Amino acid sequence: MPAATFASMRKLPVLTILFAASMVLSPVANAVAGDTARIGPGAPLELSRDCHPSYEGVCVPVASDVDCAGGNGNGPEYVSGPVYVVGEGVYELDRDGDGVACEPKG
Repeated sequence: MPAATFASMRKLPVLTILFAASMVLSPVANAVAGDTARIGPGAPLELSRDCHPSYEGVCVPVASDVDCAGGNGNGPEYVSGPVYVVGEGVYELDRDGDGVACEPKG
């Protein structure tokens, strides 16, 4: 086998691994904080943030306190709704107890 062909064959696994790694990492590299992706008809998934499992519809961050945007709360985190309470409402966002929090006014 000619030397040039043998050298090319040795580089093939390295190139394959680099190509595969770039395909795996490219969605993460192109993600923008706050981007959302839908998977089927369910709630959007927020990228690069930890979302509290007791809330759906939008990402309610895991924080010391979360309040509805535009409300009377003092944060430090805020969320715009509607937000659906599916577990223990640890942040007490659902003031009227109907299972929907941070409902748009009007």
